[in-house]
Amino acid sequence: MRIALLLLALLWVTVLTAQEQPAATSDVPGITEAPPGGDFTLHSGDRTFSLKDHRGKVVLLYFGYTKCPDVCPTSLSYMAQGFNDLKDEELKQVVGVFVSVDPKRDTQELLDEYVEYFHPNFVGVTGAEKEIAEAAALYGAQYYEVELEGSAFGYAVNHSAATYLIAPNGEMRFIFPHNTSPEVITEAIRYILDGN
Repeated sequence: MRIALLLLALLWVTVLTAQEQPAATSDVPGITEAPPGGDFTLHSGDRTFSLKDHRGKVVLLYFGYTKCPDVCPTSLSYMAQGFNDLKDEELKQVVGVFVSVDPKRDTQELLDEYVEYFHPNFVGVTGAEKEIAEAAALYGAQYYEVELEGSAFGYAVNHSAATYLIAPNGEMRFIFPHNTSPEVITEAIRYILDGN
């Protein structure tokens, strides 16, 4: 546990010292300073999702899209493994939020099916392009479309690949780079649930 907490401290120091964070692809610029975080509301279909409605829970937030070939599935799998290592009482106090940055293709039905595959505590949301951009800006998440010639998909979305841990009071506490281990994620959640 001490090793995991040390890793968490190092991750947070990395953000505060403005070192570059790994991105989903090498040509997406990294975060150069700790973003402010904060509340946002997204709309999709007939549902409204507001981050502030999850006060009292630890939220792990991730920006990506369902057609992402490898980075999103890896990040969500690690997050899910971290959730699976929690006790039942701990799990009741945690939610994973997957924000799609591809609203043209990611319908609410598709998002629901996608996140359910990883873990029942995950919620998939999206919204209008402006709403997504505003939410992403709060967390320093970056993304842009890249045309794919000869592909059935038409385009890919290059995006940063951080996972943001938000405490029950709404404060962003940790930013995990891509490939952060499930063990570190679990320990971070427990650290926050213990009132730290």
